[in-house]
Amino acid sequence: MELQDKVVIVTGGGSGMGRDACLALARAGARVVLGNRRQAEGEALVAAITAAGGTALFRPTDVSRPADCAALVALATDRFGRLDGAFNNAGLQREFNDIHDTPDEDIADVIDINLKGVMYMMKYEAAAMLASGGGSIVNNSSIFGLKAMPRLAYYVAAKHGIIGATRAVALDYADRGIRVNAVCPGPIKTPSYDRVTGGDDEMYSGGVPMHRIGAPGEVSAAVLWLLSAQASYVTGAALPVDGGMAAA
Repeated sequence: MELQDKVVIVTGGGSGMGRDACLALARAGARVVLGNRRQAEGEALVAAITAAGGTALFRPTDVSRPADCAALVALATDRFGRLDGAFNNAGLQREFNDIHDTPDEDIADVIDINLKGVMYMMKYEAAAMLASGGGSIVNNSSIFGLKAMPRLAYYVAAKHGIIGATRAVALDYADRGIRVNAVCPGPIKTPSYDRVTGGDDEMYSGGVPMHRIGAPGEVSAAVLWLLSAQASYVTGAALPVDGGMAAA
């Protein structure tokens, strides 16, 4: 994947898709700089990567805070002198509700973390990549960035916003060496998915044309490809990793 020694940031790197991406990047030889709100998870992952012979750094990061986003990027550039890639993965989902029953704090928190967090990270990453001579940014949207889901308007709005921002920023830097794309996962077996389903892996598989939920590694494979030079002519794309849901 041509990622050896590349410096790559991953937000929400302590669990789920972010954790798997960090491990995959480290196996590919990248130097991983991960941000996560839960410090114990981040430190444990750095220890695991280091024990396996990889290179990783961690900083506690709340992507809803611009200063945290700037500091995570600064950690990468201060320690390694450059930034080559980023997987802006941090996000959350709250309860299913009609919009009139959705708590204000659920709307605020999900927009702040899922959408504003991606915007803040791209702002500081783009500046660092311009100084480094270019790079690749991958944002984690969702299948619900491409289609709607009942009783989840706040989350759907944030994920649609990520795709719009991805496309706009891709155009901003298309001729300056920075590619910007999004992945749109369907149901993926993660701790977050288990919280929603109570651990029932079949709860949403009936809505997937492949009749199964996905594994984090299937998302990581798409992320690593988009980060690599193999995707050198791809920018502004929203890539479904969803077992066919976007086509249905």
